Amino acid sequence: MNVTALDCSNCDTTITGSFSRDKFSRLNEKQLKFVEVFIKSRGNIKEVEREMGISYPTVRSRLDEVVDVLQDGSGESS
Repeated sequence: MNVTALDCSNCDTTITGSFSRDKFSRLNEKQLKFVEVFIKSRGNIKEVEREMGISYPTVRSRLDEVVDVLQDGSGESS
């Protein structure tokens, strides 16, 4: 998917063109939240488990999912 327009809701300015997206824009909302918590906890899996209320295998699964999306764009899941 290509971004072709950027709109400012404050001043109604629109810029059109062909804009590339960074890798992180491919992550869904759940994946972005996981990355935020993971970075805040400096990669400490126990802290991620505690803050998100998920198990170690779930943390690993979500981390693998994020890595997959960032590497090649796949790995989309609910």
